[in-house]
Amino acid sequence: MNEFEVVVGAGCLRSARERVVRFPHRWTGEGVTVEADFTGAHLLHLAAAGCVLNDVYREAAALNLEVDGVRVTASGGFDTSTWASTGIEYRVELASATASAADREALLARVDEVAEIPRTLRAGARVERVAP
Repeated sequence: MNEFEVVVGAGCLRSARERVVRFPHRWTGEGVTVEADFTGAHLLHLAAAGCVLNDVYREAAALNLEVDGVRVTASGGFDTSTWASTGIEYRVELASATASAADREALLARVDEVAEIPRTLRAGARVERVAP
């Protein structure tokens, strides 16, 4: 499921590719990189990936775990007759010189539980246009 793929990275896992967008980031001094096309489908996946990346840093700080870098890749497809999402999958690469494999896995499990955008998407959200 790699249709509409996006990649966000921070720390030592930031993208070095030429075609990326860079943003400041409250959790890292050097900011984040974003690899995504500017379509609604990509932006939906970017919201999920960006939230997961942010929450890795937030939850690591709460657990006193040092994070050297994070890369989140999110992708998914759409039924083009209705544009209903066929689902979003994400992968997290986590670099930490000090956290054990068990600590890293516990951190990622915690992030999967608390990340706001993935939780909202899983629950469904009402979206409607309102008059100005």
